[in-house]
Amino acid sequence: MEPKGTIVFSTVGRPYYGFDVFSVNLQDSHERCLTDGISINFNAQFVDDDKDPTIVFVSERSGAPRLYLTRPGSSKTEQLPAIPTSLFHDRPVIKNDKLYFVSAHEQPDQPFKSCSALYSTNLIHSNKVTRLTPYGVVDYSPSISRTGKFVAVASYDSRPWAGEFHELNTDIVVFSESDPDKRVIVCERGGWPTWSGDSTIYFHNKADDGWWSIFRLDFPENLEFSGFPITPIRVTPPGVHCFTPAAFHDGKRIAVATRRKDTKYRHVEIFDVESKVFQLVTESINPSFHHYNPFVSADSGFLGYHRFRGESTQGESVVPYLEPVQSPIKDLRMLRLDGWFPSFSPDGKFIALNHDFDSKLNGGLKVIKSDGSQRWTLIKNRIAFHNSWSPTEKHVIYTSVGPIFQSVKATVQIARVSFHPSNLNGEDGEISCDVKILTGEETGNNAFPSCSPDGKFLVFRSGRSGHKNLFILDAVNGEFDGGIRQLTEGPWIDTMPSWSPKGDLIAFSSNRHNPDDVSVFSIYVIKPDGSDLRRIHVAGSEGSSDIVDRERINHVCFSEDGEWLLFSSNIGGVMAEPVSWPNQFQPYGDLFVVRLDGSGLRKLTCNGYENGTPAWHPGGELDLGTLRLGSETGDKLKGQFDEPLWISCDI
Repeated sequence: MEPKGTIVFSTVGRPYYGFDVFSVNLQDSHERCLTDGISINFNAQFVDDDKDPTIVFVSERSGAPRLYLTRPGSSKTEQLPAIPTSLFHDRPVIKNDKLYFVSAHEQPDQPFKSCSALYSTNLIHSNKVTRLTPYGVVDYSPSISRTGKFVAVASYDSRPWAGEFHELNTDIVVFSESDPDKRVIVCERGGWPTWSGDSTIYFHNKADDGWWSIFRLDFPENLEFSGFPITPIRVTPPGVHCFTPAAFHDGKRIAVATRRKDTKYRHVEIFDVESKVFQLVTESINPSFHHYNPFVSADSGFLGYHRFRGESTQGESVVPYLEPVQSPIKDLRMLRLDGWFPSFSPDGKFIALNHDFDSKLNGGLKVIKSDGSQRWTLIKNRIAFHNSWSPTEKHVIYTSVGPIFQSVKATVQIARVSFHPSNLNGEDGEISCDVKILTGEETGNNAFPSCSPDGKFLVFRSGRSGHKNLFILDAVNGEFDGGIRQLTEGPWIDTMPSWSPKGDLIAFSSNRHNPDDVSVFSIYVIKPDGSDLRRIHVAGSEGSSDIVDRERINHVCFSEDGEWLLFSSNIGGVMAEPVSWPNQFQPYGDLFVVRLDGSGLRKLTCNGYENGTPAWHPGGELDLGTLRLGSETGDKLKGQFDEPLWISCDI
């Protein structure tokens, strides 16, 4: 039986992106918005056959990244034919009436392998889609040569993802558009290729001195030759990070996104490869916005990029509390939350969440209606994280109070938050509540509570023993009057427990199979009495330890019938080059479901983001037909995202 119900989850940064595609006329430096301010729009290219800046781009307005085209002066945005069932499209290019794009609709043959591959379709004669990437191979970041004769990609070949998330270990691969099976590795180690003419490729790579730089390859147009791969020529100097190049076809210039020591923003500049001089472009126009992934017109007259739309651009200006996301399973509805650690009320009418982890801003505990129409604050000016709404009391929520991502000795406590349920029928605002601390102040890091289905007990993670293990305590009186007992014990990390709806099992994440590595976690289940501990193998057979033991699985929870587990994991690999995206803590984290016996693995999300902290509504399907997505409810769209934290200018 297929899983069903409603899943609410979080995505790092995504609710606040608000990207639109812009272009600059290089004659007069006039900036123009090319997209309509709906959803987020990014990774565009000019359509070479048009003199005006017609673009093909990616937009998430339909609940998944799809491909669109917009023409100057037209209010209509056209959706292009691609793969209707795909949850991920990226990097579209139109050349000679053919649409080239990346899709992820064909599942990989093993865990830790991305499903990113290159496809094409003829926009005039047929909508038949042709796969250009060999089966079993992973390709990113396509570029088509000026005549359309050659294609370049950053390829991971057929290897499973090795776990890197700063610089992907891809090679630059070239093939003829008419013979895609005959591929040549022209350079080892490089990404984001861009053609200048038909015989020069620029690409980015992290140089040995630590600076992201642009490199150049020159080679004969006839691929019938030997001697490749070759060592490329470094083009941009150290002292400035340069990535995601776009070559002008005059052979003299490249547009690059840069990070310099004197600014915290990513900007687009033009680099003259002969004079070795940078020309500032976006810093003089929008000094306080990040600008991503430049592209240039065929006549070299326009330079494009995407950025946060800002208040001066028309379009959506509010982040809704809940946003529909396309689901691969018919009876499973998926919603992205503006916040973290959602937990449904017993009747499904409300969702508890943590909006932020900064006590001075929006930290604390909030509640929204499950149709996204209203929000209230229960705890403010305190950091709280991970919530568990009592299954038997519609006015009680359990949460962790204290700093997140801290050591075993940090003071984090389990709190029982009670309030009058009638207050959730009033106006938005603060609600008075009673906060009862259930754990001792000197007991260390107590977090991630999950309530038993009868509402009597909590399972949670505690560092009181010197290691992060699981404990069970009285859900009403806490450890002071109700008592506490240890469920797991050992020199490893047992964390993020989830009590099954039947009460017979507790699922949790643990690195007990490799306690020396704090980056690998798998799913384990145990009975509440401490018996029948076992590991759920989701990434392969138990004997494939080289693959299985690289799992990073977090935020496990159960379906209503207890037969399915929902979790966030790295086993889907990486969908796009991480350096081309805004900050994520790790450029992976898709949602999956698997049966309790480890079978039936299904991927629910497929994008370049980091998704996590899911909650699965425990009852029947919710009536979300009135989901509020208008401008009347939500947070102001402020473009609150940062550059990848691992890109440092202090080298």
